[in-house]
Amino acid sequence: MSNIKLRRIFTGIFAGLFILGLLISCKTVKKDKNQTKSINKMKIESEVFGNFDDKEVRLFTLENNKGMKVSITNYGAIITAVYTPDKNGEMADVVLGFDNLKSYVDGHPSFGSLVGRYGNRIAKGKFTLDGKEYTLAINNGENHLHGGIIGFDKKVWEADTFQKDNEVGLKLYYLSQDMEEGYPGNLNVHVTYTLTDDNELIIDYLASTDKATPVNLTSHSYFNLTGVKENIMAHEIMINADRFVAVDENLIPTGELPLCRNTVMDFEEMHTIARNFDKVEGGYDHCYVLNKDGKELSLAAKVEEPKSGRTLEVWTTEPGVQFYTGNFLDGTLKGIQGVFYEKNFGFCLEAQHYPDSPNQPDFPNTILGVGESYLQTTIYKFSVQ
Repeated sequence: MSNIKLRRIFTGIFAGLFILGLLISCKTVKKDKNQTKSINKMKIESEVFGNFDDKEVRLFTLENNKGMKVSITNYGAIITAVYTPDKNGEMADVVLGFDNLKSYVDGHPSFGSLVGRYGNRIAKGKFTLDGKEYTLAINNGENHLHGGIIGFDKKVWEADTFQKDNEVGLKLYYLSQDMEEGYPGNLNVHVTYTLTDDNELIIDYLASTDKATPVNLTSHSYFNLTGVKENIMAHEIMINADRFVAVDENLIPTGELPLCRNTVMDFEEMHTIARNFDKVEGGYDHCYVLNKDGKELSLAAKVEEPKSGRTLEVWTTEPGVQFYTGNFLDGTLKGIQGVFYEKNFGFCLEAQHYPDSPNQPDFPNTILGVGESYLQTTIYKFSVQ
């Protein structure tokens, strides 16, 4: 065989291998581009939401690969919107909130707020710690509620975003100074909101102090799984608790933890909110004692809305969850959806320690000491049935 023929053969082989390599390379590039496109669908966007106290306030919107969106502002660390699909794939906002900063600043019943330094009530705004009596701001009758007159929900938090392949999130930081609203100690608070591809909104809390102080942080979103189209009475709910915290006429604990079973407080088996509602004076606004032994992450509650098929699960490391049915809404506030929020148009499931724990020695401890870390994780997981 001549050298020319051999060269042609080798040239043909080389050309074939080169073309094959190009095809493989193109497929790889195409695959990588598709992967990048998939990853990039999980994103976070930031926009100016207004100004407060000479500070710029921003609105951050997290979006996962399934199209679920969560909007959070660094004013009050407030969750302003949560868009999730129904059984037909149609997206709707399932929390109560506003589309402007002014409505939050003007006053609202803690829509979506990050509540602190102490969520829920402290009787007469007083507690004694290490032999010293402290007096807190009074803002709920004669009692202290949700951190006081200017709680964490009215502060501008420092913010930073992050993004990974299967989650996107927002880190918020606030320094609560010594004696703010009457609380001792400089409290460093870090809260991280993470949206996953499993349609979970994870809230991680971390705090430390330079003086012993009560700490009881919680998220105060009002949910309505109809997409805020009607009230919450047809929602079906299960709360994983055998007992609840008994309270007096001012919603201050008596110290007793009665059994729920066979009472109007019983949600051990799933049933509608409406079933016993008329038998509960004022509506539900009670802390449930979750069935757990320690600080493990466990299921606290599950809610289903039959028409939309939307389901919400609440998982937490906390010992209790406050179930509140929007009893004080009165139709004067207009939300993002253009709906006026009437009575019972939203429910809250606030993972927390029990109310008035600093004055109740038999309740789980809420005093954070120097050198200790306050740690909490709560997950709101959305799905359809």
